Amino acid sequence: MNKPDVFPFYHSDTHTFSYIVKDPQSSACAIIDSVLDFDYASGEVSYTSADLIINCVKEKQLDVVLHIETHVHADHLSAAPYLQSVLGGKIAIGKNIMVVQDVFGKLFNDGTEFKRDGSQFDMLFDDNDEYQIGSLHGVALHTPGHTPACTTHLIGDAAFVGDTLFMPDSGSARADFPGGDARTLYRSIQRILALPGETRLYMCHDYQPNDRKLAFISSVQQHLDSNIHVKSGTTEDEFVALREARDKTLGMPRLIFPSLQVNMRAGHFPKAEDNKTVYLKVPISGLKKLN
Repeated sequence: MNKPDVFPFYHSDTHTFSYIVKDPQSSACAIIDSVLDFDYASGEVSYTSADLIINCVKEKQLDVVLHIETHVHADHLSAAPYLQSVLGGKIAIGKNIMVVQDVFGKLFNDGTEFKRDGSQFDMLFDDNDEYQIGSLHGVALHTPGHTPACTTHLIGDAAFVGDTLFMPDSGSARADFPGGDARTLYRSIQRILALPGETRLYMCHDYQPNDRKLAFISSVQQHLDSNIHVKSGTTEDEFVALREARDKTLGMPRLIFPSLQVNMRAGHFPKAEDNKTVYLKVPISGLKKLN
């Protein structure tokens, strides 16, 4: 089994890891979970983080085959369209993006002009779909629970788990977003933990509990031994009780509304309005009727 070369990039504002995954036998690579810089207060977009990836690709003379989104992120905006415009490659996500688009298309009242068929993406992965990055063999594993469209990408001996798992001392992702489910998440995690013990697991986030050093890689065996939510012997009911209790204590991600509107469109923003300005919506709840 080929072992991909993996180059991580950390976005401190959103605690997100992006990756370049390279075939060791050729120049082919994929970019996973890229991040666009976005200042919510000003509405300003910038490309500093994405440009770091572009510079690395150019310096190493790589050929980008895919831009993989492990799911529709709720905490950062994807830079995939920008990277694609410079580097080429196809933007891909799990097939259940259509479920996510239907839910959030309604939430943001996007109307019939917003297609809910995944057509904004170049590729849609079904469960167990196989693909190539040069000589590297990739498999898309449908691992829902955090969101309906979550996929884990097994590329050679490495698995990119998105938000399904965090480092062992952080446990697992929340399951209380629309379409999320703690019981489904447990079963998805078990699918990942059934991989060989030495399989490298690459995280999408790290929140550095107890101020420990930043980390982004673990192994299946390390999770079986010490994951605080799902180590070996943890029952489904135990996990569901823990996950649902914890989720009730969590606030919404800071960038959830802009992230969802952009990421469900494959990283594209809504069309500019007649004043040539692009807007993102914030649904309002809790308003009292005033006299």
